Amino acid sequence: MSQKIHPSTPEINRLRAAAALIPIIESGLLESRLSVERAALMASFCEWTTENVPDDPEVVKLAETVGNGLKRIKMALSAVA
Repeated sequence: MSQKIHPSTPEINRLRAAAALIPIIESGLLESRLSVERAALMASFCEWTTENVPDDPEVVKLAETVGNGLKRIKMALSAVA
């Protein structure tokens, strides 16, 4: 059975991009491939994407995933600083 694919909107596309950035930021910090400043900028983009989330349950779930990743990144950034 195929999954329902939501129509693309700028908000959903930004959330998808943010969700894809979370593991990149985490691994970049872990392996010291990203500076703290660059990681913070990337994290601020991710945070921005979660500000105005539509009421669609799938989009809300994606925003929660991004939010959970941001919590981990913020902990990693505070440990480095």
